[in-house]
Amino acid sequence: MKVESRLLLGLGAFILVLGLVYLIWSGEVAGGVMLIGTAILALFPGLYYAYWHKRMGNRVEDLDDATIEAGAGYIGAFPGSSIWPFVLGMGAFTLVLSLVFGTWFVIPGIALVAFALSGGTAESRRGGAETH
Repeated sequence: MKVESRLLLGLGAFILVLGLVYLIWSGEVAGGVMLIGTAILALFPGLYYAYWHKRMGNRVEDLDDATIEAGAGYIGAFPGSSIWPFVLGMGAFTLVLSLVFGTWFVIPGIALVAFALSGGTAESRRGGAETH
């Protein structure tokens, strides 16, 4: 996570300096605030990765003298395919559409979000469908 944290922190610092220079030089508040917000979006995960790198130490990917055999072994469990992230996205999209088409559109949006959250929770409790 050392490489990821350095990349994101460097990118966030660059955009932050760029945003401050833009804010001072141009005097336009909207663009400067957006650039500073973009810098924060890069700095948060960079700080998170730096925290975990400091806590866990180097991974095999972070070592300069690592071999292929050092990375062998159990990687982890990955979730199977599921329809619930799509349903949740459609619910969120429907909620955003309520800003355009009226507040009555909030009702199906909330229903879709609640349906997706309950379905995703139920699927995670019982393990979901197995693929062979």
